[in-house]
Amino acid sequence: MKTTSVKKNIILNTLYQILTLCIPFITTPYISRVLGANEIGIYSYTNSIQLYFSMFAALGTFTYGTREIARVRRSRTRRSKLFWEIELLTVFTSCICLAIWGILIAFSGKFKIYYLILTLNLINTMLDISWFYAGLEEFKYTIFQNSIFKILGAVLLFICIKTSNDLWLYILIMSLTSLLGTMTMWVYLPKFLKKTKIKNLKIFSHLKETFIYFIPTIATSIYTVLDKTLIGLITNDIKENGYYEQASKIINMIKVLTFTSLNTVLGSRNAYLFAKENYDEIRIKIEQSINYIFFIGFGMMFGLIGISKLFVPMFFGEGYDKVVILLQLMSPLVLIIGISNCLGSQYYNPVGLRSKSSKFIIIGSIVNFILNLILIPKFWSYGACIATIIAEMVISMLYLINCNKYLTLTKLIKHGWKKLIAGFGMLGVILLISLIKLDRLPLIIFEFILGSITYIILLIIIKDTSIKFIFDRIKSKCQKSS
Repeated sequence: MKTTSVKKNIILNTLYQILTLCIPFITTPYISRVLGANEIGIYSYTNSIQLYFSMFAALGTFTYGTREIARVRRSRTRRSKLFWEIELLTVFTSCICLAIWGILIAFSGKFKIYYLILTLNLINTMLDISWFYAGLEEFKYTIFQNSIFKILGAVLLFICIKTSNDLWLYILIMSLTSLLGTMTMWVYLPKFLKKTKIKNLKIFSHLKETFIYFIPTIATSIYTVLDKTLIGLITNDIKENGYYEQASKIINMIKVLTFTSLNTVLGSRNAYLFAKENYDEIRIKIEQSINYIFFIGFGMMFGLIGISKLFVPMFFGEGYDKVVILLQLMSPLVLIIGISNCLGSQYYNPVGLRSKSSKFIIIGSIVNFILNLILIPKFWSYGACIATIIAEMVISMLYLINCNKYLTLTKLIKHGWKKLIAGFGMLGVILLISLIKLDRLPLIIFEFILGSITYIILLIIIKDTSIKFIFDRIKSKCQKSS
């Protein structure tokens, strides 16, 4: 089997990340205005319920399947047998979940139509074989199809969604386009597989391993999905879910910009460096990564705090005032999760300490669950936000304390304090500009440009290391080209 180009895969994944970021940025302003906070809240709540069933259906298939296929990808016979064993195990667990899901729908009451449509997502989980192509490093077979159907879905949203009564159609478009993208992956399977006799398959031999990989997934879900479920159950006000959903959507977009692509690429590189026992270079890369994450993260955090009051009504429309405070409260998550994500991707996973990092995630999940029960009844969606921040801080602290000094508190302070000062300076400038009487859009653009310039200038004045690193890289490239 021909070896795929790492550089090509990085480019493909980067372009796909940009696409997944751009599409919701384009569609969200329209959908939030047409559907409104209440309907968005219904989607957030019902989808959070469905996600539990999808997680149990998949177990830890994606991570486990990717790893196992990667190990045997040179052998067509072995990878064919392994593919069918893992996929049929997923079909088995999915069928159990679908049966229980059917019972839930029967007693679901007013949200029955939405749960029925969300059944497509469970079928999607059962048929999702992206793990197989990831193990082969043949990302083009997943990225191209998914990109086409994401764009198609975005177009259909603008064409079909006209009133708040179209929530069922919104969920159908989102679920169906995702399922169609998954189904097209099966078309290319004959190219990589050979016929395998069913009697030779050992389907349940993988159950234990997939369950081990599933544990951190379900633990993570406690503070990424359960908060939405608890908001709906405890407050009995579906609009609270709508506000929380929209704020989370913006934070997730910023996370992609700040560290997702960086850590995905360097995680693979560090796995190679650990195998070569090149520990000094790993420490350098982790420190450079944190420097970059802080550079982008502090700017994003203070910028978000400053422009939220104008940005939220312009982006989401009227009726989302509560999202302003939620965004301001959530803004530190970009930095907090940036630390744990960096260490998880570039240290714990490459060195083979997944079980250790899973324990930290479980501890954070327990903290989050307890705080949600205490804070949501008193502060509603604000309480869920505070619980998430504290839980993420606990996880990042545990990651930092136990990372064998590949990253230390001293290094965090070293790379963070100057950016903190520059961030406060930027925020001051943004708040001063907000006093100017201008239309909303020009004022936001003005705030963004002058705020960014202020942040960069202040970092140059106080000689921050990230600015020096960027200038050195530019200078190096200029010298090579000349």
